[in-house]
Amino acid sequence: MSVKESPGHTIVHDAPLTAPPGTQFWGSDAIAAVLRSLDIPYIALNPGASYRGLHDSIVNYLGNRAPQMLLALHDENAVHIAQGYAKASGRMMAAALHSNVGLMHASMPIFDAWCDRAPVLILGATGPWDAAKRRPWIDWIHTSSDQGGLVRNFTKWDNQPGSVTAAIEAIVRAAQIAQTAPRGPVYVNLDVSIQEQNIGALPALPDVARYAAPQPVRPDPDLVAQAAQLLSGAKNPVLLAGRCSRGLEAWNARVALAEKLNTPVLTHIKLAAAFPTDHRLHAVPPGNRLHPAAKQLLSGADVILSLDWLDLAGTLKQSFGDRPITAKIIQVSCDAHVHRGWSMDYQALPPADVYMMCEADAAVPLLLDAVTPRATGIPSTAPIATPAAAADGLSLRTIADALNAATRNIDFCITRLPLGWNGGYMHFRHPLDFIGFDGGGGVGAGPGLTVGAALALNGSGRIPIGLMGDGDFLMGHTAVWTAVHYRIPCLIIVCNNQSYYNDERHQERIAVARGRPPDNRWIGQRIREPEIDLAAMARAQGAVAIGPVTQGPELTAAVARGVATVQTGGVCVIDVRVLPGYDAE
Repeated sequence: MSVKESPGHTIVHDAPLTAPPGTQFWGSDAIAAVLRSLDIPYIALNPGASYRGLHDSIVNYLGNRAPQMLLALHDENAVHIAQGYAKASGRMMAAALHSNVGLMHASMPIFDAWCDRAPVLILGATGPWDAAKRRPWIDWIHTSSDQGGLVRNFTKWDNQPGSVTAAIEAIVRAAQIAQTAPRGPVYVNLDVSIQEQNIGALPALPDVARYAAPQPVRPDPDLVAQAAQLLSGAKNPVLLAGRCSRGLEAWNARVALAEKLNTPVLTHIKLAAAFPTDHRLHAVPPGNRLHPAAKQLLSGADVILSLDWLDLAGTLKQSFGDRPITAKIIQVSCDAHVHRGWSMDYQALPPADVYMMCEADAAVPLLLDAVTPRATGIPSTAPIATPAAAADGLSLRTIADALNAATRNIDFCITRLPLGWNGGYMHFRHPLDFIGFDGGGGVGAGPGLTVGAALALNGSGRIPIGLMGDGDFLMGHTAVWTAVHYRIPCLIIVCNNQSYYNDERHQERIAVARGRPPDNRWIGQRIREPEIDLAAMARAQGAVAIGPVTQGPELTAAVARGVATVQTGGVCVIDVRVLPGYDAE
């Protein structure tokens, strides 16, 4: 599913002077041409001499369109913008990283994209591999042997082509691999000599339609039949809605399957919205950890359908403990195709009685046709209470109340949530209402993900809103400049407890376990003395900035103003001083 910009809502285009037509072309012109043929809409980058040839080709050969450059002020933001764009649109965009140093900067967001199964085409560059062509000093320190090895353990594929022809094929192959499920980032390293090589006439480009990513794999009909029989005859089935697409048709199919089976559904706060959270079958608000009611539901299940659930084995462990898992497990996931030995993001090994090695969206319509309706009532669960708003200051609940009021009857997209957020605070009724967390737990992702998602949603009428901690904002805040410069409307609400609070909790646990003073947990964690004026940082980059907000009525007005700013095409950052503490476990 692709979110497309509406006419009249295009972002700012840095238009170059028209270059005179010529008959001589350079290697980077051919590389730029193949990016256009692949329908890459944007390339986010922080500039560097290692890809100055490609930079010139995008500007002076392509006219800075298709792809259009998005200047980022940090390499990390460049990749996170591309990741956020993919999360919201389902389309792949590119990011360019300068030599080994830019790649080292961006290794964390590449890992985020890897864990998030987000397709990103990353173009790197290196000084001349031919040592005789290297400039003194700078080309030597910016040339690495096996540069792709820096990120090989968390990319789907990498390559350093040795010619222009090889570079064209490498980029086409990389695009195909990145967009084949399980999706993920790929890296192509372009020697500066190849980019700047005079090649005369432009070579014929491949017909990229013949190298597109394959259609989703359909599961074996026998496995569909086995799963349907288990689900249709189950007394207490449970559906775990995990990694699924942003497509509305697929969303409706999941709802229809749950309704036909009359089965309770659980969703995950770390993943994008996969099922309406106010539906009668959505049993428990999504959370970072299983709510006791969710544990009880799963431990009493006789059939569990996992639609690419994140950490299925860990979830079963939370529910069953050391007892045998008596439920029949239907696993729908092709995630095993992308596992690496270096990263443990594949989690523990879950059991499966029926294992369909495909995407959830491919299996659900087939299951919907194959199952028979279940009339058995679902287990009754008591209403799940959510924490009340703090009486002596602002809490995450206070922010949620203000946000719910400001977005009533307005389409929104939550691009980021802070760690302590309670999943019961807002309802997600559309696949684009929430696009999930960063994937790899990399602090600093929030601003870039928000800007990337906002880029994808631009012109859709949907308001992008990123709620993030102060540590997250501080590490990635220069993404605000990119949003302002290119007029990418978005709202960032910084839930500012002036601390790396998650680590305060860790230090407290360690101190208690060792019989030491837990009150010392703040040392090396608190972001105070001096306090940082986050609103001033945003204002310095051209955004509408509000705060610090410390009172309830002030917060209500600030969020309403922020939403109105985005509706009129602006970028707004609100610094909300919240009390330390988590509203969810």
